[in-house]
Amino acid sequence: MFEHVRKHNKILMVVLFLLIIPSFVLVGVDGYNRMIEKDRTVARVGKVEITNGEWEAAHREEVERVRQLMPTIDAKLLDSESVRYATLERLVRERVLQQAAQDARLGASDVRLARELQSIPAIAQLRRADGSLDMERYRDLLGRQGMSPEMFEARMRADLAARQVQAGVAQTAFIAGVPADLALGAWFERREVQLARFATADYAARVQPTDAELEAFYQANQSLFQAPEQARIEYIVLDIDAVRKTVRLNEADVRSYYEQNAARLSGPEERRASHILISVAKDAPADERQQARAKAEELLAQARKAPESFAQLAKKHSQDPGSAPNGGDLDYFGRGAMVKPFEDAAFALKKGEISGVVESDFGFHIIRVTDIKAPKTKSFAELRASLEEDLKNQQARAKYAEAAEIFTNGVYEQSDSLKPVADKLGLTIQTASALQREPAPGARGVLASAKLLEAVFSPDAVSNKRNTEAVEIAPSQLAAARIVEHAPARTLPLTEVRATVRERVVQARAAELARQEGQQKLAAWKAEPASARLSAPQVLSRDQLQNLPQAVLDAVLRADSAQLPQWVGVDLGPQGYAVARVNKRVERPTSAADAQRQERAQYAQWWMQAEGQAYYRLLQDRLEVQIKVPRPAGAGS
Repeated sequence: MFEHVRKHNKILMVVLFLLIIPSFVLVGVDGYNRMIEKDRTVARVGKVEITNGEWEAAHREEVERVRQLMPTIDAKLLDSESVRYATLERLVRERVLQQAAQDARLGASDVRLARELQSIPAIAQLRRADGSLDMERYRDLLGRQGMSPEMFEARMRADLAARQVQAGVAQTAFIAGVPADLALGAWFERREVQLARFATADYAARVQPTDAELEAFYQANQSLFQAPEQARIEYIVLDIDAVRKTVRLNEADVRSYYEQNAARLSGPEERRASHILISVAKDAPADERQQARAKAEELLAQARKAPESFAQLAKKHSQDPGSAPNGGDLDYFGRGAMVKPFEDAAFALKKGEISGVVESDFGFHIIRVTDIKAPKTKSFAELRASLEEDLKNQQARAKYAEAAEIFTNGVYEQSDSLKPVADKLGLTIQTASALQREPAPGARGVLASAKLLEAVFSPDAVSNKRNTEAVEIAPSQLAAARIVEHAPARTLPLTEVRATVRERVVQARAAELARQEGQQKLAAWKAEPASARLSAPQVLSRDQLQNLPQAVLDAVLRADSAQLPQWVGVDLGPQGYAVARVNKRVERPTSAADAQRQERAQYAQWWMQAEGQAYYRLLQDRLEVQIKVPRPAGAGS
């Protein structure tokens, strides 16, 4: 076999060339890199892998949810490394709990799922008057989030099953009153203290740094005095609004749309009807429902024999307490206001006609239409503005995908200018100055996109001033940019930052003087307590911090209660130093019964959270969870 390959190696090379090279031409090296990056495993839960693509999708979904809740939030906060890592941790936690639920054979019934869906306000609003769910609007709501009802409900079932895993641990927590009170008493322990503060600001006037000292500090800390990298850019944005501006309508299309939609746009038709209801539960036994239907058929015969007696029959026999006193009158209603069988029957009748027996979840109806209020059809001129707006929106949505492909290919293929793409799609080239790698405080829209800024400051964009790739900065919104001028980061000369250097030197020296004097006083007062100059006694505890630094409270509570009174010194860093004399423990007053119950409930909540976290860590170990992305500095543990 190998001899055959050796003899025909030229043919083999041609075949490989024909197979591989076209794929690079079509996809590109960057495309391969992106595909590889998308499929890269970032975490593993048991045998289940979480890819970089799943992580990106989950983070986009999380960002969009937060933006909807808090539209004014600073975009850079949502795309920081620590927030992205938190999304990955949440994704891992979901997978762990789902795996635990599967192992325990936990699930969610249809009834439980329906109850959970009803508790979601956005879905609850889609209920019709008869309590049924408007499935068309439901699908539209989920479709805007990239999900089908089946996908969403499967996710909800998995989430409900995972909650059972957590609830199984939380509900086993049992907190007795006496241990809870002991723990709460220790946590909220009170101590009487006297303090002396040595504030940095009080020592600043003593510091008079020389020019040589300022020069030395500047040379040793040049990273503190950097002018950040900046760029002036051109950029273009493609979104639905931009596409809509390019839509040109012709008269024939607008008039045709008017003819098709005039009735809908003029307003809904309303009907006034009366009914006789023979009430019976939808799950009643068959013979009971048959008896109700027979009674309705009897009343129908009477109503058709003497239509003018319909109101009297309704008053006497209808079992709808709301309409029976009014002769069965339901007033005017439009489509969607009544249960579907009732609506279909009512809108199929002419004025004065009586329906047959109509069955619904409420029982059996006999319906008589007493009036029809048809809306006045508006003229073409009256509706023209709304017709054109509707058509432009529809055509813009249809053309966006095509425009997005042109945009994406154009900024890549003609990478030395944005003008060809802008001209082709009718986009406006915008500019921005003093742009940095991080979004500026208060930045909105395109300039707040961390992804676009990352693309702008990529090595190729900076060195060659080429167009960035098309970056999706929001759903149905693409942007691309090009650097016009670039200024690298540089160290500012001492002449420009002299005041800042002096301020930092004074701050550091003053803090050191405060610390030295505080330590000296601590030693002296320990030797001669009577010479101490301290504040009046005050009581400190975790719920009574008295506007003091947390470090003071921590030091006071760490003092051994068996050896009080006791002296402690507290280094407050840039704020200076503090000396505290811990005099004694102070008994915590007995809480009122209601307050005690609340405290115990809070303690039970803490305990359940601790047990839940411990159980989750056990599951992590059992499933051999691995997160293959380094934890960013500053991310929570």
